[in-house]
Amino acid sequence: MTAELRSTFEGSTMVLTIHNPEHRNALGPEMYAAGVEALAAAESGSDVRAVVITGEGSTFCAGGNLQRLLTNRQKPPEVQAQSIEGLHNWIEAIRTFPKPVVAAVEGAAAGAGFSLALACDLVVAARNAVFVMAYSSVALSPDGGGSWSLAQALPRQLASELLMLGERIGAERLQALGLVNRLAESGEALADALALADKLGQRAPNALASAKELLGEARSHSLNQHLAMERDHFVRNLHHANGGIGIQAFLNKQVPRYE
Repeated sequence: MTAELRSTFEGSTMVLTIHNPEHRNALGPEMYAAGVEALAAAESGSDVRAVVITGEGSTFCAGGNLQRLLTNRQKPPEVQAQSIEGLHNWIEAIRTFPKPVVAAVEGAAAGAGFSLALACDLVVAARNAVFVMAYSSVALSPDGGGSWSLAQALPRQLASELLMLGERIGAERLQALGLVNRLAESGEALADALALADKLGQRAPNALASAKELLGEARSHSLNQHLAMERDHFVRNLHHANGGIGIQAFLNKQVPRYE
């Protein structure tokens, strides 16, 4: 079977499905490029309000293909460096994409699959889903921004536990730690993620884009810098057509329909 990233649509939500069932939806360079391309196309299309990333079948993503990594050991280091750059381009595209990105996780999210889920704005996981930073188990170190995401979200000791011990952690514990937004019954993660994406799609796209950008920049700003950024976004959104639509709908007790 061909390993690929499949793009489909559910209403105003674009669904990106990691399809590599022969290798438990392991990732590869073709998927990275396809992910960047899909998000670039969706960014300019007003018909797409949110994106859901999921895996084919009962597994989200097993991370990197170890057989491919073994092969790359026989090649110049630049070959693997270029592959990781491709993954990182996709991760950066997700983080800077101005629309909400939701991960729908069934089964295992391992290695770069865990990193990929962490790169999304929201995570919906089946109750029996399992997450693991598997790198140290095969004498490797993290990629895909996994160490960055965990360091941002968790105390150092907890991030160290996940990265250094490489032990499995369940979705319920990750929710308790604040890394999973919603728990779904087994087999329902995608349906629940689509429902969440639909809710997001009913909000003003410009306001969500501002919220995402503000969150992304917050840790690198001083309070003074961030207050100025909040001011500029607020004024811009107030004078956006959707600002008028939202305020009038609230005052008139109506459901807003945003542009």
